[in-house]
Amino acid sequence: MERSLTLELVRVTEAAALASASWMGFGKKDEADDAATTAMRKEFEKVPMDGIVVIGEGEMDEAPMLYIGEHLGQGVAPAVDVAVDPLEGTNILSKGTWGAISVIAIADRGNLLHAPDMYMEKIAVGPQAVGKIDIHAPIRDNLKAVANAQGKDISDLVAIVLDRERHQQIIHEIREAGARIRLISDGDVAAAINTAFPDTGVDIMFGSGGAPEGVLAAVALKCLGGEIQGKLLPQNQEELERCIQMGLANPHQVLFMDDLVKGDDAIFAATGVTDGELLKGVRFRGTRATTQSVVMRAKTGTVRFVEGNHRLERKPTL
Repeated sequence: MERSLTLELVRVTEAAALASASWMGFGKKDEADDAATTAMRKEFEKVPMDGIVVIGEGEMDEAPMLYIGEHLGQGVAPAVDVAVDPLEGTNILSKGTWGAISVIAIADRGNLLHAPDMYMEKIAVGPQAVGKIDIHAPIRDNLKAVANAQGKDISDLVAIVLDRERHQQIIHEIREAGARIRLISDGDVAAAINTAFPDTGVDIMFGSGGAPEGVLAAVALKCLGGEIQGKLLPQNQEELERCIQMGLANPHQVLFMDDLVKGDDAIFAATGVTDGELLKGVRFRGTRATTQSVVMRAKTGTVRFVEGNHRLERKPTL
């Protein structure tokens, strides 16, 4: 892949963030998601690549654009898989709270897991704890392993967990082990990424969330040198058969980094929509707006933070 794609993808996430941020706090999550999706799709038309959506807004009959199987870009090399979440955190944005982002990940064609839209159990850590975690191990053992890897006491660790009823046992075990918890309402892509940045104060992520979000997080952590492990959690026979149709002979197997994103190259880009631990949200000032994005590439390990200052009247996608 050409490294020039990194900034091309930032322009795409910026467009989605700008379009959706104007809906912040209005309680209209569907309208915000539609705005982000439309702006992202239009901006993709300018990107020099031959992309196919493998993780998007749903099947063709469920989504008018950014649907699974849709072709994106100008139809020229490189040929890539594309995973998108135009607005991760629709509930976050509708309430005007913390951590909504616009996200894209790409990898060479055939290298991204075509994750079905179902739950996935996940555990994620940053570079210091790579190789130390085990999704099958007790919570306490994983916390001890991360604490040892980072030279910390367990009491100094912060685990990030989606605030859901299904996670009550995990929350109990984390507290029993003596670690601290940051509960979040939504946004487990951002949560996984935050484990790789010491300034966010997050050391490990536990719990179940969307499988597509697990692949997006895996691309980011591959670029950052971190680790995520996952296990699909099919809830019924239909979901079980869906896993098999997508090439997973054993739907209950542990999915490691190389299962989620193969190869040595991938690119991840995200733009903040509302303020988060890692990225500032969109700021509107009359006819101008500012954005903050992060873009990273696995092949080089380069991570760039990009500040954008936009003249809104010159943004045709808006």
